[in-house]
Amino acid sequence: MSGLSEHSSSRPRERLLERGPAVLSEAELLACVLGVGVAGCDVLELSAELLRRHPDGGLARLSPEALSRERGVGAARAARLSAALELSRRWSGADAARPDPVDSPRRALQELGGMAELRKEHFVALYLDACRRLVHRETVSVGTLTASLVHPREVFGPALERPAAALIVAHNHPSGDPEPSREDRETTRRLCEAGRILGLPILDHLIIASRGFFSFREQGLLDA
Repeated sequence: MSGLSEHSSSRPRERLLERGPAVLSEAELLACVLGVGVAGCDVLELSAELLRRHPDGGLARLSPEALSRERGVGAARAARLSAALELSRRWSGADAARPDPVDSPRRALQELGGMAELRKEHFVALYLDACRRLVHRETVSVGTLTASLVHPREVFGPALERPAAALIVAHNHPSGDPEPSREDRETTRRLCEAGRILGLPILDHLIIASRGFFSFREQGLLDA
């Protein structure tokens, strides 16, 4: 049961220290993280309200920004709660089942399979967490690569909605030649600049073609 029980204490931190975390309800555990309540609502009531609005672990799926907009949370508590949730994910036994980090061009290519055969240019972004594991893949645009088709807003927008810490971007050359064009280089430069401003670095830009691939990072052309 995630809400308050008749045995819940109004002092969850003291109860945790005395008896351990296993005896606390979800509301009490959340109250320990939040610390204090808000006007007219103590911390246990606030915690129970948050859990009612987001049952079945729903809070863990919210981004820090979304958490900060919840009543009684705000930026500081959202950061504290997000940090606690991330530590739990990293330390849990389920973490071992996560995919390997996307930490090389060849590992990224495994997540981008089939792009070399596409007949139109597709621009794809891989969104990675702080451990460089893939959290989301999105096709940003389809068509000839230009600044208007690949705008930083379209590339970084999904990263702000998810627990993404970095990106790898890629597009294909239907011509079969992976050599970057002037437009490829300019688009890469603009995206790297936007990534630095947002704190979401572009780790690599891959060009994939039937005759191989080109990695901006491997060629020393990426200043992320």
